[in-house]
Amino acid sequence: HNLSTSNRFHSYSFLCKKKGFKIDAATPPPATYETMWNQGDQGKVEQFGEGWERDPNHLNTHLQVMWDDIIGEPEGIKSLDCTWNCSKKCFQCTMSGCYIILTLFTAPCFAFCAGINFACVSFQHIWANGPMLRLCKINCSYIRKVMMITMGAIVAPLCETMGLLFSRAKVRTKKVDNEKEDEDPEKIFIT
Repeated sequence: HNLSTSNRFHSYSFLCKKKGFKIDAATPPPATYETMWNQGDQGKVEQFGEGWERDPNHLNTHLQVMWDDIIGEPEGIKSLDCTWNCSKKCFQCTMSGCYIILTLFTAPCFAFCAGINFACVSFQHIWANGPMLRLCKINCSYIRKVMMITMGAIVAPLCETMGLLFSRAKVRTKKVDNEKEDEDPEKIFIT
């Protein structure tokens, strides 16, 4: 998400010029996940058809399994175009076919289990946890009021009285003359 659309177009045009391809301003940059999301819903429907968006909250952006996300040949080494295109088609067909078969047989079961699981979690939070938290809040409010009354009626006057008593205390220090040199300095009691 760090390149804007115009920067992406300029980067794309720079790479095309470097490799000897001719492009003009009407040539769009290649489709990426980011460009698909930033085009707006109308452009997406026109480009990909109805029902194209199956991840509207972008939950699986980390799962990039397109050919260009997995395989790339660096500068200076290049396979034959027919090999590259055949490999790309094999990859796409195998991945799509396998995914369709797996989802055909297992997705309804997983969706059924997930539905039951989230229904139970929702039920627990709505009918058990929510009322329990409200009950705890009501009871803690009562306990808080009782504690404030107790502290104000008993503990506060007691602490105030003790403070007044000890405010009159005077501390005197006296140096002991027969202190031994080899004694532990951490020792606080004189025997």
